[in-house]
Amino acid sequence: MNDKNISEKNDDVIDDVEVLKKERDEYLDGWKRAKADLVNYKGDEMNRLKEVSRFASEDIMRDIVSVLDSFDLGLASLGGDVESPAGKGMYMIRTQLEDVLKKRGLERIIVSVGHPFDPALHEAIAVIESDMAKGVVVDEVERGYLIHGKVLRPSRVVVSK
Repeated sequence: MNDKNISEKNDDVIDDVEVLKKERDEYLDGWKRAKADLVNYKGDEMNRLKEVSRFASEDIMRDIVSVLDSFDLGLASLGGDVESPAGKGMYMIRTQLEDVLKKRGLERIIVSVGHPFDPALHEAIAVIESDMAKGVVVDEVERGYLIHGKVLRPSRVVVSK
């Protein structure tokens, strides 16, 4: 072989190596992007699943809230005699149930008479004449609840005209 052929072959090999390096870098960059996309996708899916699991219990919580309402009716039917064994027992069971639900993200919407009506938290079931300012809560008819900060059931209230 002569030096010219060797030189041409070396140039060809160098060109091939440069092409291969370029392809390698493109594939490596693509792989890195795909890996980053996968990591982001996994994070997004975990967040989505956390949200789904937080609110998956919403339906059963709504049913249990009606049980709390029944406890309230039962306690009210005692006519203030919560010191009797039956009254104490009902009150303790209701408190225990409420504590369990709080651990699961349920919280009561606090309604204060005289505070403005908030349609995001309250449902007006009646509007009455009152000596209070217009548009304030006069009475709470049914308790409202939030689950993880989202309204599960609005407080049902009477509002002043």
